[in-house]
Amino acid sequence: MVALGKRILSLQASARHVCLLALCCLLTACAASGVREVTQQTRLPRQVELSDTPFFPQSEYQCGPAALATALTAVHIAVTPDQLTPEVYMPSRQGSLQIEMLAAARRHGAVVVKIPSQLEAVMQEVAAGNVVVVMQNLGFSWVPAWHYAVVVGFDLDRERIVLRSGTYPRFEMSLSAFERTWARSDHWAFVALSADKLSASADADAVANALVRYEKTASVVERLTAYQTAVARWPTHEVLLMGLGNAAYANHDLPLAVNTFTRMITVYPNSAAAHNNLANVLLAQQQLKQAETVAEQGLLLAGDNAQLRLQLAQTLQEIRQSKK
Repeated sequence: MVALGKRILSLQASARHVCLLALCCLLTACAASGVREVTQQTRLPRQVELSDTPFFPQSEYQCGPAALATALTAVHIAVTPDQLTPEVYMPSRQGSLQIEMLAAARRHGAVVVKIPSQLEAVMQEVAAGNVVVVMQNLGFSWVPAWHYAVVVGFDLDRERIVLRSGTYPRFEMSLSAFERTWARSDHWAFVALSADKLSASADADAVANALVRYEKTASVVERLTAYQTAVARWPTHEVLLMGLGNAAYANHDLPLAVNTFTRMITVYPNSAAAHNNLANVLLAQQQLKQAETVAEQGLLLAGDNAQLRLQLAQTLQEIRQSKK
């Protein structure tokens, strides 16, 4: 994911934060073309506000923990800014790094998806019931004032966006002012979701990337739920199918694992990895003849991939020993 390593900090001084937020209210210049496109978008509702979203007022320099606590609590992950501060806040920098914000959200059980860098993507997420954590620069390129906020609503007719921001439980900005301050962070934004919820704006590759990271800390059941949810939308995506098959196998759901890897081989007939995994599941079911056939096919497909050839050779050896 492109923006993970960018070491951007949150707001540098709370006093300047109040002044700059007030300044943003006055930024009402002509809307950029991207704003016009959004306000004319007929697929979006005209007005949405997720009024039940919790609010945690930030203390000095603490917009990162406050924004993250807001997003996690919105998906029923009980956590406070004080609990998150040691995980994301760097006293030496007086701010929170983007990479730590994402990592902390995953540690607390959220599926973290970076969303596309378009204003419409933010609106799509909010319309789907997903709050959006955004990075803004409320200052200027030569005097930056980095700040995390949470988008909870919008009004296209009034060209306004609603945020949980700083010490403001309901802060309105013009869409054009928001777009300018957000653009200065390269449109950095993410949603934190439960395992059974999908991003409304991200594509299959972005979701697959998020789930590969999510499964490192998620339970087997959570992994299975997340991949089932994603595959229901993208039933032929290679990474998602592989993840679902592996999660089903880890959860001892061998019929689901067989069905998933069989589907994967149908869609990707040259996938030696899928053949290897299917052969192993069939071996676990003691379907030894079928497992041997699938493993032999996989070995032929592995070509010069030494690691896959070794795995398939070991699988074949285990199958043949079981047949004796």
